[in-house]
Amino acid sequence: MRPVYIASDNICSPLGYTTHDNMDAILSGASALSLTKDDGLAPVPIYVGQIKPDAPDKNLSRFETLAVRSAAAALEQVNIDPSADDVLFILSTTKGNIDAIGERDADLLLHSSARKIAGHFQNSNAPLVVSNACISGVVALIVARRYLERGHYRHAVVVGGDLVSPFVTLGFHSLQALSPERCKPFDKNRRGINLGEAFATLILTTDDGESAYGASVRVRGGGLSNDANHISGPSRTGEELALAVKQALGRSNVQGDEVGFISAHGTATLYNDEMEAKAFNLAGMQHIPLHSLKGYFGHTLGAAGVVESVVGIQSLLRSVLVPTLGYSENGVSQPVNVIKEATHKNMRYCLKTASGFGGCNAALLFEKVD
Repeated sequence: MRPVYIASDNICSPLGYTTHDNMDAILSGASALSLTKDDGLAPVPIYVGQIKPDAPDKNLSRFETLAVRSAAAALEQVNIDPSADDVLFILSTTKGNIDAIGERDADLLLHSSARKIAGHFQNSNAPLVVSNACISGVVALIVARRYLERGHYRHAVVVGGDLVSPFVTLGFHSLQALSPERCKPFDKNRRGINLGEAFATLILTTDDGESAYGASVRVRGGGLSNDANHISGPSRTGEELALAVKQALGRSNVQGDEVGFISAHGTATLYNDEMEAKAFNLAGMQHIPLHSLKGYFGHTLGAAGVVESVVGIQSLLRSVLVPTLGYSENGVSQPVNVIKEATHKNMRYCLKTASGFGGCNAALLFEKVD
């Protein structure tokens, strides 16, 4: 099967509309999260990260406009014709146009949004939609790699995005999962999640020479599992996430000790972070440096896996370990090596993991190729 590489990327978030701006903000310790008093979002003030309102394209919703902006920014970096028959578009989202739910004749179908996004670039292939809770972004990348390595397409444009909306914030508020302060992943004083909105794009290709980086980053093995524990509560043992991690490593012929760092899901809820810590111990990777990016962006739902993969890839390219914003003292029962400050480190592999409602888990390995 054909090797698959990353050609280019983009992040569009409250921290900036380019990957460069977002990485600069992250490495300076900036956060997109601010205290917002909006009764429409929640009956109490909450910390959220929101992209400044911008006039949407007249034929697109705000969600679709931001997705197109991110995809266009990534495509501008490479010599790939998005309208070509060998290009596949994949949309990763959990809610799509959910902000329009109260509007007359609102089109809330995720596939309608995917068609509009692909159609903006005159791509006639039927786009794919991956909507699998909070692992959607990682799953979309795994699906894209599988299509490309089998020769079905030459390039894939994976766009992940979600908006902060009352439907989402009130839902998490009803679960008592929202933190009244900025989230603190893996910390002993963590009190829950913050929500954020972001859009991100990764372009995958089978052409090694098509990279905008000046270096090659390969998409290696992926793993998927489900713990079937609870509709919203994760496994209490971590066995299933550990299985996904082992699948990703095994399919890449890579040992856990070879991984430079883990980009964890790290939502800062009591149960999620505890489960992840147990999983990494079961996988024998408790000593591997680990971070969560939720303190920078908030939980961006369907965008999270793509956003955090971009940061992971940039960390490999820049040889830097990104710290976990908000972390101070270990708050999980099993040891994990949480990154507390930016550190220079030459690395070959990054492992991205994600977990979500319904018991789903995903893991994907990236390799910097010399």
